[in-house]
Amino acid sequence: MNKKTDIRGKVFNTKEFAEYQKSAVVSREVINRKTGTVTIFSFAKGEGLSEHTAPFDALVCVLDGKVKITIEKKACIVKHGESIILPAGKPHALKSITKFKMMLVMIRS
Repeated sequence: MNKKTDIRGKVFNTKEFAEYQKSAVVSREVINRKTGTVTIFSFAKGEGLSEHTAPFDALVCVLDGKVKITIEKKACIVKHGESIILPAGKPHALKSITKFKMMLVMIRS
């Protein structure tokens, strides 16, 4: 799907966003407002995000594949069709087990 395509009010497939690329993390914003964002990410197998914190809770919805998500040093496996909330202010990281896609929803409050 073209990055310039206006998808508001239209049905779309989230798996078509942020196509997989070898040895890379790809992201595409779906919504970007002052009050929050929705972003689709794709991760090649073995790619991830290093430990960091965020000022707001973040909802991760796994759209494809499998990922190890660590929150405050406690790891869990999240797979296609599952979701997890990353608590605000808590250190978290992720590492893809297989290539995977996620939708990240952040609501600022």
